[in-house]
Amino acid sequence: MTIEAEMTLFLENTWTPHPLPAGTWTVTLMNLSEEALTDFTLSLTTITRIMPEHRLEGARLLRRVANFHEFAPPEGLVLAPGACWRFSAEGLNRSPFHRNDAAKTACVTLKSGQHLPVQLSDLVQGHAVPVLPPPRLPEGRLTLPFASIPWPNRIEAEAGPAPVVIHAAEGTSRADLRLMLSIDALHARLFPAARKLFQISPAPGSLALTFADDAGIPAEGYRLDFTPERITLTASAEAGRRYGLTTLAQMLHGAFVDPQMRFPATGQIVDSPRYDWRGNHLDCSRHFWTADQVMRVIDILGWYKMNVFHWHLTDDEGWRAEIRAYPELTSVGATRGYDCPGMLPQLGDGPEPQGGFYTQDQMRAVVAHAGALGIEVMPEIETPGHAACVLAALPFLVDPDETPDSYHPVQGYPNNSWNPGLPETFEVLETIIAELVEIFPSRHFHIGGDEVAKNAWLESPRARILMQREGLSGTFELQSWFARRVKQILDRHGKVLVGWNELSHGGGVDPENTLLMAWERPEVGIELARTGYDVVMTPGQAYYMDMVQGPDWLENGAGWAGPVPPAQTYGYEAEGEFPEELQHRMRGIQSCIWCEHFTTVDWFNDLVFPRLPAVAEAAWTLKANKDWLRFAAQVRLHPKL
Repeated sequence: MTIEAEMTLFLENTWTPHPLPAGTWTVTLMNLSEEALTDFTLSLTTITRIMPEHRLEGARLLRRVANFHEFAPPEGLVLAPGACWRFSAEGLNRSPFHRNDAAKTACVTLKSGQHLPVQLSDLVQGHAVPVLPPPRLPEGRLTLPFASIPWPNRIEAEAGPAPVVIHAAEGTSRADLRLMLSIDALHARLFPAARKLFQISPAPGSLALTFADDAGIPAEGYRLDFTPERITLTASAEAGRRYGLTTLAQMLHGAFVDPQMRFPATGQIVDSPRYDWRGNHLDCSRHFWTADQVMRVIDILGWYKMNVFHWHLTDDEGWRAEIRAYPELTSVGATRGYDCPGMLPQLGDGPEPQGGFYTQDQMRAVVAHAGALGIEVMPEIETPGHAACVLAALPFLVDPDETPDSYHPVQGYPNNSWNPGLPETFEVLETIIAELVEIFPSRHFHIGGDEVAKNAWLESPRARILMQREGLSGTFELQSWFARRVKQILDRHGKVLVGWNELSHGGGVDPENTLLMAWERPEVGIELARTGYDVVMTPGQAYYMDMVQGPDWLENGAGWAGPVPPAQTYGYEAEGEFPEELQHRMRGIQSCIWCEHFTTVDWFNDLVFPRLPAVAEAAWTLKANKDWLRFAAQVRLHPKL
């Protein structure tokens, strides 16, 4: 029997905090149709997971892989029109934090294989009325009526009316004309309905822009001198000219669209960045973003003078980079769905196959697009953990004698790591890296290294043989041995190995030509620097853009690192307690956009802004020149995805 497509099914989620420690999750499926529902299962994707040791009343758990759960109703249950099926679960992985911590998607599957959509409620508290979240931004207060984020490090200027447009002074070089027009094009892509900012020829009401050189200015620095007759942009390198033009573009755009904003009539701006590494990471595995969307993210980074785009191309949930030697990585490993073995739906997915990947030509186009904005694109291929998609696509990389389901990392995937005991592992990685370094000219290559389960590989005979031969004890010494092998590959290609802070565990990798990212907690960065590593600070407690922005139940986002309101992101000082003798190891800071919770563009915009520009200002503007209220008044002009 085929159920009509308009059948209305609705699912409600309720959580109560008892019994401790994680409470009870109750699910209610309502049949609001005119037809009975029989012989079916219910599939959910949810970040609050049922653990192996659990108590389930009113349903049977048929299978769970990471965030995918499939339940069967009691034997013989017929869900009549207007009837409900309710079941409850204890033994959860943790207490939910917020309204989106239970079912994100749901579907009913009939015996015939037909899938029926299910509409969802938010997760509601069964024991308390939630508090309405306060505004995320105060009204703010301007110190000077100029729109510029990040705020310049020295500005002394008198405000006046904005010119109609800025034109190039006579004699401007073709290179500077191209650079000026590239910033105009960037502005037009980000604000398509806005007035144009730059042109070549003078016009009534326009103001001339002259370019000048000064070898004493840092490569990314610039000076802007304003008079009623002209603006002079002085720099020593293209990067500084680009950032000076971006400052002009922001101030002119602000004066055009916000009546509070003006434009400098006279005065001077002298500016250069606080940190060399001003990065942003985008996870395209958990939620696939098209190449056009990726380029728009890069445009936003260019607008905020950020200079590194960390492209997270692989994770358990999907492999996104075309590798011609192994087409299965994208033909199998890039698509999730109910009928995809090894690649079941995850957060935000319906039952139908969905996914995507980037061709090598698309990746080259992204690299070129970023390069035109002065942004380095660093690829990340997750190793040795977070590799469920790899093992689904290339099953010859699995030790056939390893005990199935013998280890699970925090995300719940079974046996999800590249196995160092198989020589084929390094043959595949060498081939993958060789293809990718031809696409990505960046000196930096990120190999992941985080969240390997503490007992990974211990029931793999081939891994145990390797451990005995090499004198290794436990998972983390074996992980370090793995990372050192990958570093040898990268060394041959002249690349700097970049990874998450866990790559220092178990003996670590050689700090020379290695850069580690401190994400688990701020103190990790100092610990890494003490052991000789260069460090980029990206702690979840300040710079993870997927974290919820407040403690209230009705907020949106992840909660493992605690609430991260915009004021906390803005005010956090990444140098923290770095001793003076270690500060040269602190290369800079980076925001991370992890996308388990990002099921739509609207969720992206809700979680990323205004925190991304807050990180951009923390990366550029000296501590003494930061001002939260001034930032809050300006940031409302930010572009969105």
